[in-house]
Amino acid sequence: MMQAKNHDMFAWSARCLDVFLIIAGGLIAHSVRFATLDISDIERLLIAFNSVLALLLFPAFGVYDPWRGKSLPVMLARVALAWMTVVAAGLLLAFTLHRMDLVSRLWFAYSTVISGALIIAVKCVVYSGLRLMRGRGLNQRTVAIVGAQGFARTLLAHLSSTPEQGFTPVCLLDTTGDEELHASGVGSMPGPATAIGKGGARLPVLNDFDELVEKVRAEEINEVWLALPLSQEHTIYRFVHALRHDFVNLRLIPDTRSISLFNHSMTDVAGLATINLTTSPVSTLQMWPKMLFDRLFAATALLALSPLLIAIAIAVKTTSKGPVFFTQNRKGADGRPFRIYKFRSMAVHQETGGHVTQATRNDPRVTKIGAFLRRTSLDELPQFLNVLFGHMSVVGPRPHALEHDDLYKDLVYGYMFRYRIKPGITGWAQVNGYRGATEKVEKMQSRVKFDLFYIHNWSFWFDIKIVAMTMFKGFIGRNAY
Repeated sequence: MMQAKNHDMFAWSARCLDVFLIIAGGLIAHSVRFATLDISDIERLLIAFNSVLALLLFPAFGVYDPWRGKSLPVMLARVALAWMTVVAAGLLLAFTLHRMDLVSRLWFAYSTVISGALIIAVKCVVYSGLRLMRGRGLNQRTVAIVGAQGFARTLLAHLSSTPEQGFTPVCLLDTTGDEELHASGVGSMPGPATAIGKGGARLPVLNDFDELVEKVRAEEINEVWLALPLSQEHTIYRFVHALRHDFVNLRLIPDTRSISLFNHSMTDVAGLATINLTTSPVSTLQMWPKMLFDRLFAATALLALSPLLIAIAIAVKTTSKGPVFFTQNRKGADGRPFRIYKFRSMAVHQETGGHVTQATRNDPRVTKIGAFLRRTSLDELPQFLNVLFGHMSVVGPRPHALEHDDLYKDLVYGYMFRYRIKPGITGWAQVNGYRGATEKVEKMQSRVKFDLFYIHNWSFWFDIKIVAMTMFKGFIGRNAY
């Protein structure tokens, strides 16, 4: 109850501060524009209107909701959107009253920018100050965690590494029935009924439902986190029913590790809250820098390497019978098929239907020029055409022959998830030495592990790092033959 009152007081203080900043922004803008503080009636009206509208609209945008544990950029974007809505309404008011001719456009622009900047800057300062306080053990919310050892241990480790979020675990309810539960990476504690929490503190481990409920009430614990599999619907309902009269935040953090590969995000689909299990890990908007980089890099590479490409094409054509290029169907993003281009490195031969024989050391099918091209990866250069056409990316998991996809998809867990993004000419697995034939399942498992790590941790700068590593050590490999 006391914390609720403190939050209400904080929210009202934030409202008053925002109104003050809107007024200050209008006055500063007038001083900058006219070098005086003698503002006009229409300016007073707009400032007052914006102040009142901010009090009404900011709560609707969640500006005064608790920011604890939430992303600062997301919350600041919400504040900016709320402020622009207020400004647009003020502009509409001026037009409606036919008073826009009396409003200085420069003053209006200045006041919009200055007030918005002040509001955002102050909220950044407050947010940073609260994180600093929480990092030092102040302004904490107590948490009871319910779940099996593995997932509860993960949550403990996360809370221990992010004290600035302001959540302090105080007890655990082990749903596995095993009394020993320790935080990840901390080590074990003697004794069966304690676990290591934030800052190395010992936490009691409970094994009885009623005991936890009594502890939550007696110690006025703020939050109960249910780190449970979705299959434990009965246990979830039991907590909801038992704590229905208590003012405690009951949160479900689904343990979905057994049915998916990666961390899961919440999203809105058709107005329904959904948990992403195996959807594309990166949104189209996030991929724009990668798409732009791919096209520019591919065009530049093809132009710069055109003399080399022509020389290789002549060498391939004159040293063995057959076409210059080798083409083959591969899977692209989301399994869409495309034809991949390579310089032909083998003598023309006929494979058995539905079977692809991987190249081996001293393979008689590989031509002399082909052996050199394969060792140096120069046979892969025509794939910049695939990148230019949008079939591939410069960096990404390497696409395999369709026959190999059919073989490994049931042998290697997560194999097909590699195709959730565009395949690449080079990748994280390749620069870590996983090139060439994969005659053993273990080799493919290792390669897929690196590919999935790349997908899970993708960023534009990660791509740049891989490209740089490829330049220095990724072209030549002992396993490429």
